[in-house]
Amino acid sequence: MIERFAAGAAYIDGETVPVGEARIPITDLGFSRSDVTYDVVAVWGGAFFRLDDHLQRFERNCGRLRMTLPVDRDGMKAILHELVRRCGIRQSYVDVICTRGVSRTGSRDPRTFENRFYAYAIPYVWILRQDDPGAGMDAVIAKTVRRIPTDSVDPTVKNFHWGDLTRGQFEAYDRGGSHPVLLDYNGNVTEGSGYNVFAMVGDRLLTPESGTLEGITRRTVLELATAEGIKAEPATISEEAFRGASELFATSTAGGVMPITSLDGRPVGAGRPGPVTTLLRNRYWQAHEDPRYITPVDYDNTGDRRL
Repeated sequence: MIERFAAGAAYIDGETVPVGEARIPITDLGFSRSDVTYDVVAVWGGAFFRLDDHLQRFERNCGRLRMTLPVDRDGMKAILHELVRRCGIRQSYVDVICTRGVSRTGSRDPRTFENRFYAYAIPYVWILRQDDPGAGMDAVIAKTVRRIPTDSVDPTVKNFHWGDLTRGQFEAYDRGGSHPVLLDYNGNVTEGSGYNVFAMVGDRLLTPESGTLEGITRRTVLELATAEGIKAEPATISEEAFRGASELFATSTAGGVMPITSLDGRPVGAGRPGPVTTLLRNRYWQAHEDPRYITPVDYDNTGDRRL
């Protein structure tokens, strides 16, 4: 059974299926209008990391989009545990999704739509691998595109509105980099394509306070930094301040704490992970063994595959 789900498992319409067989209706507004919110939680070493924090944010964001989840918190937990159990994956990337769904009456009125819940678990996804301590991101500050204004699309509600972020990625590739950082219309730093950013400016560790997702990994880093006596806080970061930072790094569920070692082709600091970045990177992965943060998966003797 596990081999059938080796590439991952998905929950669709009340059934668990191999991820490659998962299908949603083409008329679902999550597909046709990007009317959707989602969240991603990692399983590391056979345990969910900050599962309740992710699900709490997901539920809040559904409410902000005036969607009603067809399953409660305990139901979602049971589904996610079953997906990971079914795969037997100990390092996993687990996604929960709520869409506007399909109209019950044929009307375009969003109040008439039946909101839908989907989920899937696949092997862990990396933006930058954790097992290469010298590796770093080659970031580019995008010049041809700005982040969608917050009064148009709320970035704190995790969404599929990636038009600006994807344009930023292509610009980064065209300029010899891989990881874009977008500015807002006031010229302040926001975020990248699927990651928050941090800058060591003087003796303060700063992360953008607006125009960005309030990431769970970002929250974890702020907590860990404070515990280490580092002055860490959300703030407005100008492009100039970001460029002048002694250390830069990005954070995401898909990679944790990821050093930014070059910016627009120039080295950041010494061109390798700095001391604050290295400390917090180590503390972040150590936190994956902290009982305060983890929810172990009961694989129930399914012969888990160790990826």
